[in-house]
Amino acid sequence: MVIKVALIQQAFHDNKQKTIEKTLELIKKAKGQNAKLVVLQELHQDRYFCINEDTKNFEKADSFQKDIEFWSNIAKEHKIVLVTSLFEKRAPGLYHNSAIVFEKDGRIAGKYRKMHIPDDPGFYEKFYFTPGDLGFEPIDTSVGRLGVLVCWDQWYPEAARIMALKGSEILIYPTAIGWFDEDNKEEKQRQLDSWITVQRSHSIANGLPLISVNRVGFEKDESGCLKGIRFWGNSFACDAGGEILCRLDDKNEICQIVSLDTDHTKQRRDIWPFLRDRRIDNYQTILKRYDD
Repeated sequence: MVIKVALIQQAFHDNKQKTIEKTLELIKKAKGQNAKLVVLQELHQDRYFCINEDTKNFEKADSFQKDIEFWSNIAKEHKIVLVTSLFEKRAPGLYHNSAIVFEKDGRIAGKYRKMHIPDDPGFYEKFYFTPGDLGFEPIDTSVGRLGVLVCWDQWYPEAARIMALKGSEILIYPTAIGWFDEDNKEEKQRQLDSWITVQRSHSIANGLPLISVNRVGFEKDESGCLKGIRFWGNSFACDAGGEILCRLDDKNEICQIVSLDTDHTKQRRDIWPFLRDRRIDNYQTILKRYDD
């Protein structure tokens, strides 16, 4: 099956309302080009608030149920399968970074709670998010079985492999990653190359097409006291052999349409039968933190 997918890469526009208005403009463009699956970036409604640690930011999750209803209506209106990334309030003091997938009739097809949570300068996610407890479960939709993961998950081959073993037909990563302006040109290129390479490796090793949608633009914390992050964009899609089908730039807001052929998975796996040759009887070490 060939699926038309829209990768929506965008910047934060001053506040939540303006940012959503821009998102809707890009979704409308995607629908005009007959996209059946639309993928948004990580925490796409608002600024990337994890740049600093501030308990006031937990208030952003208070609208979670209203956000669910809103994006459900958008998916239904445009008759698209929509991958969103929302700040989930599960209970007071208990929050998740969650990807919610809506079917084209507006119903919730499934949810994934981000499993791997980073804690780095400018990416203080452990302060905000409880690690996911839903496991690595593909989400069945009218466009296929989606292996939805989120950002930091993209560095872990285990996550992609489990999604593949459970029958995912496409790997999808809503993402928020960037660099600091203070980094030199060589360091920036090294980080970007690593980010693209590791995801293409998941595609190749599992024989699955992959979509990665990243934020773009410069963001600081609301107080302006800390150095900001320049999100590097470079959203891309690759086929089941890791060949890049499209790659966006590091500056512009873009709705990019790409056609993914899920039948290509069988062709790649017949030629490179990596799943056949796995030595599952000798992988016990993978369940240890480190083999001392």
